[in-house]
Amino acid sequence: MGALIGEVVLVAFEGPDRYAFVGGLATRMNDLAAALTARGHPVRHLFVGDPALPAVEVRSDGMLTLERWGQWISRHHPKDVYDGEDGKWRDFSRTVPPHLLEEVVVPAARQGKRAVLLFEDWQTANAAINTTVLARRAGLRGAITPFWNANNTYGFGSIDYALLAGAATITTISRFMHAELAKSDVEAEILPNGIAERFAEPVPPAHVRVMRAALAGRPSLVKVARFDADKRWLWAIDAVAHLRDRGTHPRFVMRGSRSEYADIVGARMRERGLTVERVALGQNAPPKELAAALHASAADVAFLDFFVSEPALRALYAAADGVLANSEKEPFGLVGLEVMGAGGVAFVGRTGEDYAVPYGNSVVVQSDDPRELLTHLATLGSRPELGARIRADGRSTAKRYVWPRILDAMETTWEAAAELG
Repeated sequence: MGALIGEVVLVAFEGPDRYAFVGGLATRMNDLAAALTARGHPVRHLFVGDPALPAVEVRSDGMLTLERWGQWISRHHPKDVYDGEDGKWRDFSRTVPPHLLEEVVVPAARQGKRAVLLFEDWQTANAAINTTVLARRAGLRGAITPFWNANNTYGFGSIDYALLAGAATITTISRFMHAELAKSDVEAEILPNGIAERFAEPVPPAHVRVMRAALAGRPSLVKVARFDADKRWLWAIDAVAHLRDRGTHPRFVMRGSRSEYADIVGARMRERGLTVERVALGQNAPPKELAAALHASAADVAFLDFFVSEPALRALYAAADGVLANSEKEPFGLVGLEVMGAGGVAFVGRTGEDYAVPYGNSVVVQSDDPRELLTHLATLGSRPELGARIRADGRSTAKRYVWPRILDAMETTWEAAAELG
């Protein structure tokens, strides 16, 4: 076996700060960091964080070190981590590698250990390449086991895969993403994504009861995603409008993001004549408070214009008739697994959700026709035992994807990569 593992370093644009928490990448990084420290690995998470917070912060009794990078640029781009992305990427590619060499690679070599470096997505590809180059020049290549992981297809055209493959082991999260990388003649290892163990725990029955009571009497659908064309927002709106036109009086509970695409979503709702009510609560609003707000709303659409707390969101997932997590092109589908873990019915797509079994643990949306949703809801409504089975099997599926189980495969991959040099 190779040298003992020292630090595990997570390198990504997204992280735990609200500034850096945009989507599934932040969820992956934060929950992976927690799982690693719980297993006893010291973790350093380097990300483009809030410019107003400390550059370095130590958490988890010294086991987790957060490093907020490029804050001098972020001060000029206050919206979020991807505001001013090009300048941040160029600075990141240039300045992160020498920092990792000095602060991680050299100390690991002195201790006779190796650092595992996990770089995520296109913004870190050059940093991965340059870090390995610097380690080789210093004669310290044996002190690192570098990986680069593809969570989505964004930025694929900007990556030099030949250089990257020579610098790091390339991994990805699903068979769909494996096929996408193969289009660029890249052979990647598949290591599925994971969810935090808490997402596989049952939702307190009292939370589900109060939310279900608020939603009772109307077909209730939930969608929580970035405002982006890939998330199939227009499909969802058309489907809800179709349900309304058929006299079912649906309720659509939605939560989006700050994006120009929000205007397109809003325009489609107006075009389809859907009534919309904005719900604004405190970010720590409990399930009971959200349930009361939804109960008081008679609109077709309840737009949750606040940061929804995890307990409230999980109660909503569990109580709704379905959660629409069917993206146009989904690399993995973390939301689908989180819905399953909450005991909800996940409506997923047909791309990267390797865990999905149609009418086994989820509903797989098979077409681009919004009328399909009515068929699924009618089937579930006429066969309550089928819905109960989907919810139960979904919870069992989620338990198989908790991070401690995924880490068993990940650690074995680290060892194999170290042996191969």
